[in-house]
Amino acid sequence: MPEPLLANLSVGGLVHHVAGVDALEAFRFPDETGALLEAGRRFGGALLLQTCNRVELLVPATGADLEAFLRESGRSGFTIAEGDAAVRHLLEVACGIDSMIMGEDQILGQLRRALALSREAGTLSPLLESCVTTAIHLGVEARRRTEINRGAVSIGSAAVQLAEQMLGSLEGRHILVIGSGEMGMLVTQALAARNLTAIYVANRTHGRAVELARKIGGKAVHLDELRRYLILSDVVISCTSAPHPVLKIDDLKEVMKGRCWPLEGSPRPLILIDIAQPRDVEEGAERLAGIHLCTIDSLRLISEKNMEIRRGEAERVRELIEVELGRCIRRLNRKAADEPLARLHTWAEQVRERERDRALKRLGQVDSRTREVVDDLSRVLSSRLLADVTFAVKRAAESGRIGEADRLVRAITGTPVPSLNEPGTVERPNPTGDDACIPKSA
Repeated sequence: MPEPLLANLSVGGLVHHVAGVDALEAFRFPDETGALLEAGRRFGGALLLQTCNRVELLVPATGADLEAFLRESGRSGFTIAEGDAAVRHLLEVACGIDSMIMGEDQILGQLRRALALSREAGTLSPLLESCVTTAIHLGVEARRRTEINRGAVSIGSAAVQLAEQMLGSLEGRHILVIGSGEMGMLVTQALAARNLTAIYVANRTHGRAVELARKIGGKAVHLDELRRYLILSDVVISCTSAPHPVLKIDDLKEVMKGRCWPLEGSPRPLILIDIAQPRDVEEGAERLAGIHLCTIDSLRLISEKNMEIRRGEAERVRELIEVELGRCIRRLNRKAADEPLARLHTWAEQVRERERDRALKRLGQVDSRTREVVDDLSRVLSSRLLADVTFAVKRAAESGRIGEADRLVRAITGTPVPSLNEPGTVERPNPTGDDACIPKSA
């Protein structure tokens, strides 16, 4: 077990392990910047990670405080991890072993985006930045040193794999991709490896659709042409970031009429794969004749097969995480020694200057060279005398014994030790057993 984390740190939210698409969609923060500012004002920092599979808020606060905040915002069913368990969770997320598609690389970009958004909002505290940056670095290192992502599929490529399974083959098919962001790029890259007749790319900003289509040899589509290409396509993969449905029931009814051959009474089947969050396909569309709707929940079987293949690699990654977890907590705890050490060195500097001035006064009239030598001598003596105690204070803090570090500084400086009911005098207990790392359900 690592030392306890001295600083308050908690992460709470909802993830794919315990929640489906509907629950995740309801839990999301539609206004990310607004949510960051609100949490930042309350906790002195906040970072929000929102993907199609998770909505998690990281704050420099206790688990109880974060739980209260989430409940006040009308959210429930979430889990909370705090202290070293929160740090471990971040490392697991970055390394891909907490992802629906184990080992997927997309989470690293999503963490970087969350970091940038928090920085832009002014809610990125030094503690949060250190934790998330460490997690990203370990995520990169885990993929370099293990095969956790060998042959791994992203959510986007898993959607393509699902379409392939449903149709038997994508050879000769027409595919429409709606959305040209990061997910759209992953989808089109996976499609480009198939022997398709046509790939159509539609996006709210047509220029981005043109750019993406050019990269994969597809055709860019204007949104006002969407109905025509819905009629032509066998599969539609939608992954926009729109806050509302882009494929509505009334429009899909007209599309399915256009998919009926003159002598047939039923429309040609249309597979809709909606991997957006919030969802792109209006609820109830799956009840229309001929439409087969798949969501992120439909990708779970692919994820389970993928996880089985990579289980051995995941154990290697967990070993890396445990090593980095100890280093990370020691590094963060070392910062907790800054305050008592600042008091120690301020006291020592005052003593040094006082005794230096007394010595110079006893020497009487001296030249500048003598004054410089006496000043240098006092500085060196002060530094040498503080070296061992500075090291001891840092080591105590690294090990989670900040109370011991504080008492040591007070003993040297002659500062009275406060009573036990004063804040900052009770050391955090060192948790033992497996329960110390299990997030509690809220």
